[in-house]
Amino acid sequence: MTKLKSRAQIRKGWILPITAIACFGLTELAARNPNLTESWYSKGIYPFVAQVASSISSVIPLSVDDLFYIALLLCIPVMIALLVLRKISFRQAGKLTLNILATGYIAFYLLWGFNYYRQDLNARLNITAQQPDKQTFLELTNKLIDQTNRNHCSLENLSAEKADSLVEFSYKQLAPVLKFEYPMGKREDKSITFSHFFAQSGISGYFGPFFNEVHVNKKVLPIEYPVILAHEKAHQLGVTSEAEANFYAWFVCSQSDSKELNYAANLYILRHFLRQAYPLKEYPELAEKISPQVKDDFNRIRQHWMELRNEKLDQAASTVNNAYLKTNKVEAGIQDYSGVVKLVLDFSLDSAFQQSHSFMLPE
Repeated sequence: MTKLKSRAQIRKGWILPITAIACFGLTELAARNPNLTESWYSKGIYPFVAQVASSISSVIPLSVDDLFYIALLLCIPVMIALLVLRKISFRQAGKLTLNILATGYIAFYLLWGFNYYRQDLNARLNITAQQPDKQTFLELTNKLIDQTNRNHCSLENLSAEKADSLVEFSYKQLAPVLKFEYPMGKREDKSITFSHFFAQSGISGYFGPFFNEVHVNKKVLPIEYPVILAHEKAHQLGVTSEAEANFYAWFVCSQSDSKELNYAANLYILRHFLRQAYPLKEYPELAEKISPQVKDDFNRIRQHWMELRNEKLDQAASTVNNAYLKTNKVEAGIQDYSGVVKLVLDFSLDSAFQQSHSFMLPE
Protein backbone atom coordinates (compact mmCIF):
# COMPACT_ATOMS: atom_id res chain seq x y z
CA MET A 1 0.00 0.00 0.00
CA THR A 2 2.87 2.36 0.86
CA LYS A 3 4.62 1.57 -2.45
CA LEU A 4 1.44 2.28 -4.42
CA LYS A 5 1.02 5.58 -2.58
CA SER A 6 4.65 6.46 -3.24
CA ARG A 7 4.31 5.75 -6.96
CA ALA A 8 1.15 7.85 -7.12
CA GLN A 9 2.96 10.76 -5.47
CA ILE A 10 5.84 10.45 -7.95
CA ARG A 11 3.44 10.49 -10.90
CA LYS A 12 1.63 13.47 -9.39
CA GLY A 13 4.94 15.31 -9.04
CA TRP A 14 5.52 15.04 -12.78
CA ILE A 15 2.14 16.39 -13.89
CA LEU A 16 3.26 20.03 -14.16
CA PRO A 17 6.62 19.35 -15.91
CA ILE A 18 4.87 17.09 -18.44
CA THR A 19 2.18 19.74 -18.97
CA ALA A 20 4.94 22.32 -19.53
CA ILE A 21 6.47 20.08 -22.21
CA ALA A 22 3.04 19.80 -23.85
CA CYS A 23 2.74 23.60 -23.66
CA PHE A 24 6.11 23.91 -25.40
CA GLY A 25 4.78 21.66 -28.15
CA LEU A 26 1.78 23.96 -28.54
CA THR A 27 4.06 27.01 -28.86
CA GLU A 28 5.90 25.29 -31.71
CA LEU A 29 2.58 24.49 -33.38
CA ALA A 30 1.38 28.07 -32.82
CA ALA A 31 4.59 29.51 -34.32
CA ARG A 32 4.04 27.47 -37.48
CA ASN A 33 0.38 28.50 -37.79
CA PRO A 34 0.04 32.27 -37.08
CA ASN A 35 -3.40 32.45 -38.71
CA LEU A 36 -4.68 29.73 -36.40
CA THR A 37 -3.03 31.35 -33.38
CA GLU A 38 -4.62 34.68 -34.30
CA SER A 39 -8.13 33.18 -34.43
CA TRP A 40 -8.13 30.71 -31.54
CA TYR A 41 -5.91 32.52 -29.05
CA SER A 42 -5.33 36.22 -29.83
CA LYS A 43 -8.95 36.86 -30.83
CA GLY A 44 -10.51 33.96 -28.94
CA ILE A 45 -8.99 33.05 -25.59
CA TYR A 46 -6.83 36.09 -24.81
CA PRO A 47 -9.53 38.82 -24.82
CA PHE A 48 -11.42 36.84 -22.16
CA VAL A 49 -8.23 36.30 -20.13
CA ALA A 50 -7.36 40.01 -20.36
CA GLN A 51 -10.84 41.06 -19.28
CA VAL A 52 -10.91 38.78 -16.24
CA ALA A 53 -7.28 39.16 -15.10
CA SER A 54 -7.13 42.95 -15.49
CA SER A 55 -10.49 43.41 -13.75
CA ILE A 56 -9.20 41.49 -10.74
CA SER A 57 -5.73 43.09 -10.55
CA SER A 58 -7.14 46.61 -11.09
CA VAL A 59 -8.85 46.38 -7.69
CA ILE A 60 -5.43 46.22 -6.00
CA PRO A 61 -3.55 49.57 -6.07
CA LEU A 62 -0.10 47.97 -5.85
CA SER A 63 1.52 46.03 -8.67
CA VAL A 64 0.53 42.39 -8.20
CA ASP A 65 3.11 41.35 -10.80
CA ASP A 66 5.87 43.07 -8.81
CA LEU A 67 4.73 41.28 -5.64
CA PHE A 68 4.67 38.00 -7.56
CA TYR A 69 8.25 38.46 -8.80
CA ILE A 70 9.41 39.43 -5.30
CA ALA A 71 7.82 36.26 -3.91
CA LEU A 72 9.63 34.17 -6.55
CA LEU A 73 12.97 35.76 -5.64
CA LEU A 74 12.33 35.12 -1.94
CA CYS A 75 11.86 31.44 -2.73
CA ILE A 76 15.62 31.16 -3.31
CA PRO A 77 16.86 32.10 0.21
CA VAL A 78 13.92 30.24 1.76
CA MET A 79 14.86 27.08 -0.17
CA ILE A 80 18.51 27.43 0.85
CA ALA A 81 17.52 27.91 4.50
CA LEU A 82 15.32 24.80 4.43
CA LEU A 83 18.16 22.78 2.90
CA VAL A 84 20.67 24.02 5.49
CA LEU A 85 18.23 23.22 8.31
CA ARG A 86 17.56 19.84 6.67
CA LYS A 87 13.84 20.47 6.59
CA ILE A 88 13.79 19.25 2.99
CA SER A 89 16.11 17.06 0.92
CA PHE A 90 17.93 18.11 -2.25
CA ARG A 91 15.58 15.85 -4.18
CA GLN A 92 12.51 17.59 -2.73
CA ALA A 93 14.05 21.01 -3.41
CA GLY A 94 14.76 20.03 -7.01
CA LYS A 95 11.24 18.72 -7.50
CA LEU A 96 9.72 21.88 -6.00
CA THR A 97 11.92 24.14 -8.17
CA LEU A 98 11.00 22.18 -11.28
CA ASN A 99 7.30 22.47 -10.50
CA ILE A 100 7.54 26.22 -9.83
CA LEU A 101 9.33 26.77 -13.14
CA ALA A 102 6.83 24.58 -14.98
CA THR A 103 3.89 26.46 -13.44
CA GLY A 104 5.37 29.82 -14.41
CA TYR A 105 6.06 28.64 -17.96
CA ILE A 106 2.53 27.33 -18.46
CA ALA A 107 0.91 30.40 -16.89
CA PHE A 108 3.00 32.81 -19.01
CA TYR A 109 1.89 31.31 -22.31
CA LEU A 110 -1.73 30.69 -21.37
CA LEU A 111 -2.17 34.18 -19.92
CA TRP A 112 -0.37 36.15 -22.67
CA GLY A 113 2.65 34.52 -24.28
CA PHE A 114 0.89 32.74 -27.16
CA ASN A 115 0.41 36.22 -28.68
CA TYR A 116 4.08 36.00 -29.74
CA TYR A 117 2.98 33.62 -32.48
CA ARG A 118 0.03 35.55 -33.90
CA GLN A 119 -0.09 37.27 -37.30
CA ASP A 120 2.22 40.24 -37.73
CA LEU A 121 0.93 43.81 -37.84
CA ASN A 122 0.90 44.04 -41.66
CA ALA A 123 -1.32 40.97 -41.90
CA ARG A 124 -3.60 41.99 -39.01
CA LEU A 125 -4.22 45.53 -40.23
CA ASN A 126 -3.98 44.71 -43.94
CA ILE A 127 -1.09 47.11 -44.53
CA THR A 128 1.09 46.26 -47.52
CA ALA A 129 4.78 45.76 -46.77
CA GLN A 130 6.86 48.28 -48.72
CA GLN A 131 10.42 48.37 -50.03
CA PRO A 132 11.20 52.10 -49.78
CA ASP A 133 14.47 53.45 -51.15
CA LYS A 134 16.73 55.89 -49.34
CA GLN A 135 15.10 58.90 -50.95
CA THR A 136 11.65 57.88 -49.71
CA PHE A 137 13.04 57.35 -46.21
CA LEU A 138 14.68 60.79 -46.24
CA GLU A 139 11.50 62.47 -47.50
CA LEU A 140 9.42 61.03 -44.66
CA THR A 141 12.14 61.90 -42.13
CA ASN A 142 12.09 65.50 -43.34
CA LYS A 143 8.30 65.59 -43.01
CA LEU A 144 8.53 64.23 -39.47
CA ILE A 145 11.10 66.89 -38.57
CA ASP A 146 8.87 69.66 -39.93
CA GLN A 147 5.83 68.32 -38.10
CA THR A 148 7.74 67.91 -34.84
CA ASN A 149 9.04 71.48 -35.08
CA ARG A 150 5.51 72.82 -35.71
CA ASN A 151 3.90 70.81 -32.92
CA HIS A 152 6.42 71.67 -30.23
CA CYS A 153 4.77 72.28 -26.86
CA SER A 154 5.31 71.60 -23.18
CA LEU A 155 3.79 68.59 -21.44
CA GLU A 156 4.73 69.71 -17.94
CA ASN A 157 1.12 70.65 -17.10
CA LEU A 158 -0.38 67.48 -18.57
CA SER A 159 -1.22 65.27 -15.59
CA ALA A 160 -0.74 61.51 -15.71
CA GLU A 161 -4.50 61.05 -15.24
CA LYS A 162 -5.30 63.33 -18.20
CA ALA A 163 -2.68 61.68 -20.39
CA ASP A 164 -4.09 58.25 -19.54
CA SER A 165 -7.60 59.43 -20.38
CA LEU A 166 -6.46 60.84 -23.76
CA VAL A 167 -4.49 57.71 -24.68
CA GLU A 168 -7.37 55.43 -23.70
CA PHE A 169 -9.87 57.53 -25.67
CA SER A 170 -7.63 57.35 -28.74
CA TYR A 171 -7.40 53.55 -28.40
CA LYS A 172 -11.19 53.40 -28.19
CA GLN A 173 -11.61 55.52 -31.32
CA LEU A 174 -9.03 53.54 -33.28
CA ALA A 175 -10.10 50.05 -32.15
CA PRO A 176 -11.76 49.26 -35.52
CA VAL A 177 -8.58 50.23 -37.38
CA LEU A 178 -6.30 48.33 -34.98
CA LYS A 179 -8.63 45.32 -35.20
CA PHE A 180 -9.39 44.63 -31.55
CA GLU A 181 -12.61 44.53 -29.56
CA TYR A 182 -12.66 47.46 -27.16
CA PRO A 183 -12.22 47.56 -24.19
CA MET A 184 -10.52 44.14 -23.74
CA GLY A 185 -10.00 44.72 -20.02
CA LYS A 186 -8.67 47.56 -17.89
CA ARG A 187 -5.39 49.35 -18.46
CA GLU A 188 -4.81 51.65 -15.48
CA ASP A 189 -1.14 52.55 -15.12
CA LYS A 190 0.66 51.20 -12.07
CA SER A 191 4.07 52.46 -10.98
CA ILE A 192 6.97 50.02 -10.92
CA THR A 193 7.73 49.21 -7.27
CA PHE A 194 11.50 49.58 -7.66
CA SER A 195 11.42 52.39 -10.22
CA HIS A 196 14.92 53.68 -9.49
CA PHE A 197 16.47 50.23 -9.94
CA PHE A 198 14.57 49.75 -13.21
CA ALA A 199 15.61 53.24 -14.35
CA GLN A 200 19.25 52.32 -13.71
CA SER A 201 18.62 49.37 -16.04
CA GLY A 202 17.13 51.63 -18.70
CA ILE A 203 13.60 50.25 -18.27
CA SER A 204 10.90 52.91 -18.63
CA GLY A 205 7.92 50.55 -18.36
CA TYR A 206 6.78 46.96 -18.60
CA PHE A 207 3.66 44.86 -19.02
CA GLY A 208 3.00 42.22 -16.38
CA PRO A 209 1.63 39.15 -18.21
CA PHE A 210 0.69 37.14 -15.12
CA PHE A 211 -1.81 39.67 -13.79
CA ASN A 212 -2.39 41.73 -16.96
CA GLU A 213 -0.96 44.96 -15.54
CA VAL A 214 0.46 48.05 -17.29
CA HIS A 215 3.47 49.63 -15.56
CA VAL A 216 5.27 52.94 -16.19
CA ASN A 217 8.44 53.90 -14.36
CA LYS A 218 8.04 56.78 -11.88
CA LYS A 219 11.23 58.30 -13.31
CA VAL A 220 9.72 58.84 -16.77
CA LEU A 221 9.58 62.51 -17.81
CA PRO A 222 6.16 64.08 -18.59
CA ILE A 223 7.20 64.50 -22.23
CA GLU A 224 7.77 60.72 -22.53
CA TYR A 225 4.87 59.51 -20.44
CA PRO A 226 1.99 59.38 -23.01
CA VAL A 227 3.92 57.32 -25.55
CA ILE A 228 5.44 54.93 -23.01
CA LEU A 229 1.98 54.46 -21.49
CA ALA A 230 0.50 53.81 -24.96
CA HIS A 231 3.32 51.31 -25.65
CA GLU A 232 2.58 49.29 -22.52
CA LYS A 233 -1.17 49.46 -23.20
CA ALA A 234 -0.46 47.93 -26.62
CA HIS A 235 1.13 44.94 -24.88
CA GLN A 236 -2.00 44.61 -22.74
CA LEU A 237 -4.01 44.44 -25.97
CA GLY A 238 -2.05 41.37 -27.02
CA VAL A 239 0.74 43.03 -29.01
CA THR A 240 4.01 41.28 -28.14
CA SER A 241 6.40 42.68 -30.74
CA GLU A 242 8.28 45.71 -29.41
CA ALA A 243 8.30 47.26 -32.89
CA GLU A 244 4.54 46.85 -33.14
CA ALA A 245 3.98 48.23 -29.63
CA ASN A 246 6.10 51.24 -30.65
CA PHE A 247 3.93 51.64 -33.75
CA TYR A 248 0.71 51.47 -31.72
CA ALA A 249 2.13 54.05 -29.30
CA TRP A 250 3.07 56.44 -32.11
CA PHE A 251 -0.18 55.83 -33.96
CA VAL A 252 -2.68 56.39 -31.13
CA CYS A 253 -0.81 59.47 -29.86
CA SER A 254 -0.31 61.01 -33.31
CA GLN A 255 -4.01 60.55 -34.16
CA SER A 256 -5.22 62.11 -30.90
CA ASP A 257 -6.89 65.53 -30.85
CA SER A 258 -4.41 66.50 -28.14
CA LYS A 259 -1.48 68.64 -29.32
CA GLU A 260 0.55 67.36 -26.36
CA LEU A 261 0.08 63.74 -27.43
CA ASN A 262 0.84 64.64 -31.05
CA TYR A 263 4.12 66.24 -30.05
CA ALA A 264 5.08 63.36 -27.75
CA ALA A 265 4.42 60.94 -30.65
CA ASN A 266 6.43 63.08 -33.11
CA LEU A 267 9.39 63.32 -30.75
CA TYR A 268 9.28 59.59 -30.04
CA ILE A 269 9.16 58.38 -33.64
CA LEU A 270 11.56 61.03 -34.95
CA ARG A 271 14.22 59.71 -32.57
CA HIS A 272 13.92 56.26 -34.20
CA PHE A 273 14.13 57.72 -37.70
CA LEU A 274 17.15 59.84 -36.81
CA ARG A 275 18.90 56.85 -35.27
CA GLN A 276 18.44 54.95 -38.54
CA ALA A 277 19.53 57.99 -40.56
CA TYR A 278 22.70 58.53 -38.50
CA PRO A 279 25.06 56.50 -40.79
CA LEU A 280 23.85 58.39 -43.89
CA LYS A 281 25.81 61.31 -45.33
CA GLU A 282 22.58 63.34 -45.26
CA TYR A 283 22.34 63.10 -41.47
CA PRO A 284 24.05 66.45 -40.67
CA GLU A 285 21.60 68.21 -42.97
CA LEU A 286 18.65 66.52 -41.26
CA ALA A 287 19.96 67.39 -37.80
CA GLU A 288 20.38 71.01 -38.83
CA LYS A 289 16.65 71.26 -39.63
CA ILE A 290 15.58 70.30 -36.09
CA SER A 291 14.50 73.35 -34.12
CA PRO A 292 16.47 74.38 -31.00
CA GLN A 293 13.41 73.68 -28.82
CA VAL A 294 13.09 70.11 -30.12
CA LYS A 295 16.84 69.57 -29.74
CA ASP A 296 16.56 70.74 -26.15
CA ASP A 297 13.86 68.14 -25.49
CA PHE A 298 15.97 65.38 -27.06
CA ASN A 299 18.95 66.42 -24.94
CA ARG A 300 16.85 66.67 -21.78
CA ILE A 301 15.53 63.14 -22.20
CA ARG A 302 18.99 61.78 -22.98
CA GLN A 303 20.61 63.57 -20.05
CA HIS A 304 17.86 62.43 -17.68
CA TRP A 305 18.38 58.73 -18.45
CA MET A 306 22.17 58.98 -18.62
CA GLU A 307 22.20 60.38 -15.07
CA LEU A 308 20.06 57.49 -13.86
CA ARG A 309 21.86 54.78 -15.84
CA ASN A 310 24.03 52.14 -14.23
CA GLU A 311 26.12 50.70 -17.06
CA LYS A 312 26.41 47.17 -15.67
CA LEU A 313 22.71 46.93 -14.79
CA ASP A 314 21.75 48.36 -18.19
CA GLN A 315 23.94 45.86 -20.04
CA ALA A 316 22.63 42.98 -17.92
CA ALA A 317 19.00 44.01 -18.53
CA SER A 318 19.66 44.31 -22.27
CA THR A 319 21.26 40.85 -22.36
CA VAL A 320 18.34 39.27 -20.50
CA ASN A 321 15.74 41.06 -22.64
CA ASN A 322 17.58 40.09 -25.82
CA ALA A 323 17.65 36.43 -24.79
CA TYR A 324 13.99 36.55 -23.72
CA LEU A 325 12.86 37.99 -27.08
CA LYS A 326 14.91 35.53 -29.11
CA THR A 327 13.57 32.63 -27.03
CA ASN A 328 10.09 33.73 -28.12
CA LYS A 329 11.20 33.69 -31.77
CA VAL A 330 11.74 37.45 -32.09
CA GLU A 331 14.85 36.99 -34.24
CA ALA A 332 15.96 40.62 -34.02
CA GLY A 333 16.04 40.50 -30.22
CA ILE A 334 16.28 43.98 -28.68
CA GLN A 335 16.83 45.40 -32.16
CA ASP A 336 13.12 44.70 -32.69
CA TYR A 337 12.34 48.06 -31.06
CA SER A 338 13.80 49.93 -34.04
CA GLY A 339 11.64 47.91 -36.43
CA VAL A 340 8.98 50.57 -35.88
CA VAL A 341 10.62 52.65 -38.65
CA LYS A 342 9.69 50.03 -41.24
CA LEU A 343 6.13 49.82 -39.90
CA VAL A 344 5.65 53.60 -40.06
CA LEU A 345 7.00 53.59 -43.62
CA ASP A 346 4.65 50.74 -44.58
CA PHE A 347 1.73 52.61 -43.07
CA SER A 348 2.64 55.94 -44.65
CA LEU A 349 3.20 54.51 -48.15
CA ASP A 350 0.12 52.28 -48.36
CA SER A 351 -2.21 54.47 -50.45
CA ALA A 352 -5.02 51.91 -50.42
CA PHE A 353 -4.97 51.84 -46.63
CA GLN A 354 -4.91 55.63 -46.51
CA GLN A 355 -7.92 55.87 -48.81
CA SER A 356 -9.97 53.61 -46.54
CA HIS A 357 -9.19 55.67 -43.43
CA SER A 358 -8.62 59.31 -42.56
CA PHE A 359 -5.38 60.02 -40.77
CA MET A 360 -3.16 62.97 -39.91
CA LEU A 361 -0.02 62.07 -41.81
CA PRO A 362 3.10 64.23 -41.88
CA GLU A 363 2.71 66.95 -44.49
